[in-house]
Amino acid sequence: MVRGFYPQIVDALKAAGYSFKRHGKGDHEIWHNPATNKSVAVDRGSLSRHSANGVMKQAGIGKRF
Repeated sequence: MVRGFYPQIVDALKAAGYSFKRHGKGDHEIWHNPATNKSVAVDRGSLSRHSANGVMKQAGIGKRF
């Protein structure tokens, strides 16, 4: 079974103050940080390191993978 980066992305977002807001299109989720008023879309099937780091950059966290 192929394991993606989704669990690590969610852990990093939670640690940065983000919380699940709603489901998006397809297998995407919208996470929101009320302190920074930023929202990011997270693909539940995120398999690439590049995409995972893109979410981190969008969230203002920096590269992790």
